[in-house]
Amino acid sequence: MTSNSLTSISHITTLSCSKCGKDYSPEVLQRVSECCAMPLLARYDLEESFSKDRLHGREGTMWRYQEVLPLLDEKNKVSLGEGFTPLLSLKALGNLYGFENLHLKDEGKNPTGSFKARGLSMAISKALEMGVEQCIIPTAGNAGVAMAAYCAKAGLPAVVVMPRHTPKAFKDECYWYGAEVHLLDGLIHDCAAHVRHLNQHGDYLDVSTLKEPYRLEGKKTMGYEIAEQLNWSLPDVILYPAGGGTGLIGIWKAFQEMKALGWLPEDVKLPRMVAVQAQNCKPLVDTYLGLQENSQHYNGLPTLANGLAVPRPLGEPLMLEVLEQSDGTVMAITEEEMIEGVRELAQKEGLFVAPEGAATWIAARKLLKQGWLQAHEQILLLNTGNGQKYMENMDGRWVV
Repeated sequence: MTSNSLTSISHITTLSCSKCGKDYSPEVLQRVSECCAMPLLARYDLEESFSKDRLHGREGTMWRYQEVLPLLDEKNKVSLGEGFTPLLSLKALGNLYGFENLHLKDEGKNPTGSFKARGLSMAISKALEMGVEQCIIPTAGNAGVAMAAYCAKAGLPAVVVMPRHTPKAFKDECYWYGAEVHLLDGLIHDCAAHVRHLNQHGDYLDVSTLKEPYRLEGKKTMGYEIAEQLNWSLPDVILYPAGGGTGLIGIWKAFQEMKALGWLPEDVKLPRMVAVQAQNCKPLVDTYLGLQENSQHYNGLPTLANGLAVPRPLGEPLMLEVLEQSDGTVMAITEEEMIEGVRELAQKEGLFVAPEGAATWIAARKLLKQGWLQAHEQILLLNTGNGQKYMENMDGRWVV
């Protein structure tokens, strides 16, 4: 590491209930808020402003933004080199469909092959700092793999609970990392119920999506990177595959923090955020369109995009808030459309993306055709994982 490396310089001040705003101490282990049983959001002293020039010479990982991350002592950092994934121009597809400025951020280049590496690196680092002795997670696939890897790095026992139909690649990785794996019939909310049963005596830290405050902080670094990689400007529109929604919420949180830090121009227009879901499991879409009051009783189906099979996301209110604040929208993509998107990105751009990432590309195509997107706008797609892990789901479907 360079002489400008990171030390214990986190500016974290409190954790706030995302519903009522009540503050909680970041100096003790926290889960959801006691007041409303809702996610806690980390807050920082952004008045103690630091210049983005400090980033020069720092390591090319998410930890370059240490001041606005919650880790207090660098000795507790559990890292495999996550973050600073490439932002790629999609010129061939742009020319084919009429986009003048189309890009994709490829989170499949992270350790463990997905954006989950960011959140679990942060969550396990804080777990280590807080003296946690073992961790447990319900997962659709990638989050379980990431937790198993980072727990292995930290020397912490890991229990992973995932649907039985999850592709073999995800299961095998968890076994290789030494995790204890439980397979259940159903979707991730069924796995979450089993986690609650296994953890009824509180022996584990449950690092489920938004049930502890720090996975979100790792995920938000995507927002900081997008701005830095675009020379401190922002796209007009970001399309994000939203299952549990942590990435969507985190990116928006990063934009708010950068505005407060003065890292973005005063007149900056924040991107319109698009939440993309699977037609087989679209709780946010149905709530957004007024088809249900909320997703608490939604029942979804399995999907090729395992990460989108989240029928009852705890973060739904926060996702809806992002969509409202950004003048965004939602879209659901069918299984057949995802396969088409995987094929096009592979054959036209040389990118083998997860079905979740392919869904954002199909959504962009449809929104341009509908007139919601304009050809001249700068459009950014998020691919959240490496397509190779989904080979079992997509077996034989490459045939036109």
